[in-house]
Amino acid sequence: MRLNTTPSKMKRFLATLSLTVFAALSVGAQCPMCKAALTSNRDHAKNKPVVGNGINKGILMLLATPYVLIGIAGVFFYQYKRRQKYGK
Repeated sequence: MRLNTTPSKMKRFLATLSLTVFAALSVGAQCPMCKAALTSNRDHAKNKPVVGNGINKGILMLLATPYVLIGIAGVFFYQYKRRQKYGK
């Protein structure tokens, strides 16, 4: 059985795979740092700005952004299909 891959494609694949693995290792190291900052600097007082509360709000904003964008695209797609159906 012969594979239809050229050496340049194989080199590109191996380079991409190695970069992905090494990037994932460095990203995984950041999670304990965030957890330590959140647990040590968290206070539930409303008038006290604390690092942990800011990180939590930032995470929620980053989490909400893709859902908002997909929702907006869905509304436009729905309106487009509706206009096509009724000929408006």
